[in-house]
Amino acid sequence: MSKMKRILSAFLCLFCAGCMTAATPERKQLFDADWQFALNDTSRWRTVNLPHDWSIEGAFDKDAPAGNDGAYLPTGVGWYRKKIIIKNEELIIDKRLRLYFEGVYMNAEVYVNGQRAGGHPYGYSSFFVDITPYINLGVNTVEVRVDNSQQKNCRWYSGSGIYRHVWLLTTGRRYIDEWSVSVTTPDIHTVSLKAEVVMEDGTRKPIEKTLHVENPRLWSPGDPYLYETTLEAEGDQIPVTYGIRTISCDAAQGLRLNGKPILLNGGCVHHDNGILGAAAYDAAEYRRVRQLKEAGFNAVRTSHNPPSEAFLRACDELGLLVIDEAFDGWREKKNDHDYSTLIDQWWQEDIRAMVLRDRNHPSVFCWSTGNEVIERKKIEVVKTAHRLATLCRALDEQQRPVTSALCAWDSDWDIYDPLAAEHDVVGYNYMIHKAESDHERVPQRVMVQTESYPRDAWQNYDRTMRRPYVIGDFVWTAIDYLGESGIGRWYYEGDVPGEHWERPLFPWHAAYCGDIDLTGLRKPISHYRSMLWNEDGEQLYMAVREPDGYNGKVKTTLWGTWPTFESWTWPGHEGKPIEVEVCSRFPKVLLYLNDQLVAEKETSNNMAVFTLPYQPGTLRAEAGGKQTVLQTAGETRLIRLTADHTTLHADGQDLAFITIELTDAKGILNPTADNELTATITGPATLIAFGNADIKDCDSYTDGTHKAWKGRALLAVRSTPKAGRVMVDIRGKGLKASTLTIKSVSSVK
Repeated sequence: MSKMKRILSAFLCLFCAGCMTAATPERKQLFDADWQFALNDTSRWRTVNLPHDWSIEGAFDKDAPAGNDGAYLPTGVGWYRKKIIIKNEELIIDKRLRLYFEGVYMNAEVYVNGQRAGGHPYGYSSFFVDITPYINLGVNTVEVRVDNSQQKNCRWYSGSGIYRHVWLLTTGRRYIDEWSVSVTTPDIHTVSLKAEVVMEDGTRKPIEKTLHVENPRLWSPGDPYLYETTLEAEGDQIPVTYGIRTISCDAAQGLRLNGKPILLNGGCVHHDNGILGAAAYDAAEYRRVRQLKEAGFNAVRTSHNPPSEAFLRACDELGLLVIDEAFDGWREKKNDHDYSTLIDQWWQEDIRAMVLRDRNHPSVFCWSTGNEVIERKKIEVVKTAHRLATLCRALDEQQRPVTSALCAWDSDWDIYDPLAAEHDVVGYNYMIHKAESDHERVPQRVMVQTESYPRDAWQNYDRTMRRPYVIGDFVWTAIDYLGESGIGRWYYEGDVPGEHWERPLFPWHAAYCGDIDLTGLRKPISHYRSMLWNEDGEQLYMAVREPDGYNGKVKTTLWGTWPTFESWTWPGHEGKPIEVEVCSRFPKVLLYLNDQLVAEKETSNNMAVFTLPYQPGTLRAEAGGKQTVLQTAGETRLIRLTADHTTLHADGQDLAFITIELTDAKGILNPTADNELTATITGPATLIAFGNADIKDCDSYTDGTHKAWKGRALLAVRSTPKAGRVMVDIRGKGLKASTLTIKSVSSVK
């Protein structure tokens, strides 16, 4: 047998043993399938496929160690293991095998055949483990110990486990270092690619490639065009995807993308995928980016950690600018076991992991090194900020500005000028009302509001529009998320009072401050915000404020807005006053009830509010030749199912999201319906999540029953490696059952 054939035979043995088959060995193989998992060192082993979050599988518990921050879900210690079989020593002699972990929360330790091969403590950093020295002929065991038992270590829901992809990288003994690849554009016609080859003795050999682009198509949120090329050296080859665009900003002209002014209508997002937990499925990450785009955002801040690679790829492909953020805090703790315990030893590695991994994404336009650091009044904080920002700039070759999010919890603000001066763009959390006086004091400062209250949408839009040195606003938050339980809620008199940080608020276990809820539904504030920022977007929208006292006397919180819904179904309120909000880009709005004119009003700040006695029927708003309608629903009879797509890729990774709506016999959504529903999946797919947008509903997200809330629920199913027809059946007492068919195919064209 020739040497090449022996090596090929060894590859095939390896990949078959790892439950991955390939006709031709590939440099990068997904290593997600068929892991064994055990929780807390004592439970039985079971098979799981990555990405995997064991916390979301547990029960909500008011006494859970992670508490309100961690959504009252369990944490602990988990073990993962997987076999690799090698039958030919040529593989060991001629090849280098590495594992690439995109994210493990947290304190990951990787063992091969009982020997520690590597690991990483910070749960949001990607990392590599060279397993070549530990691999033997025959059966090899890879084990990963994940320790999320030290609580609290995060101010939001982190999830637990290997929650992002794992890849097996197989190269020659000389290979291109993936994170050494750097793409820069000295000008829009020149693309410079640099990288380093790791040689057999560990030394590094630089390589370069220069491309000339005659008529470049520039990347932007409106036209997210991407180029592809390859780098080759020493028998290795690596694909490179990039965009061509320019970024600049100053206080006089603001932010400019490709030489044109751009204002950031931004939203902050945490890393979880709502009812799916922290598991970073590619389909879920792309869905989130689509939701943000559809809601009118052109920018996102990854608060307060680097996101998954899939999320950034989606931002590249769909067109969303990104502030890529490293940490929540620095040296002084917010929780006992947070990054303050790691920063002295690990800050350089974690900044490197963020910048080197993400610097070739055209969507990433800014680095953020921190958020509301506790030690901001100490002079030492300036040194920390300087070190972090300097390393970002050096690794990124000065391509992007650096920021961090500043705040003040008292009257002091001017004293933070030395800290602010360490940044190219100064992040203001809820402090942009200081913009004018700060500009007078420091006229060269570029500002961005890195967090803002949802209710202040108009003021923040207006301030950004009129001041070039304020380049945008990032609302807290764009999407509802698990943990930080109760932020943004409304509640009724008699409920546990106050803000989320003041006391535990169980059973509230998530945030309700997002423009988009946990099922993907845009709230009224989302439509209003998008209408302000996007002239070519929505023109007319209508929603109704819940009458105070209808379900109880309403209390709102700082990040909350008044409970407002797309509903004209308010049984028991007949003849009593109710308020209707109409958002419009037109100067005047007419409101009709049952074809009778209620009133005509001029809009102020793109909104008109009408008060009228509630009567069932049809409510219609008209403006500028457009109209929008709400209708009173009758008794709930039907279940309507809508899938985000009806074809799955049979790869064990693809997802379909099915929105469930409860309607009357005419198909009108009943926003009062809260029926318990049962989901049954048959065919080559599995149920991975079932839930609603009620952040007080503590039913499990991972079983086949869940109640609707406001007439809606969301179901997510995951493909298997087998093709075929998937049947989704939803039933509820007194409702006509509904079935949806999804095709799972071996390839999607």
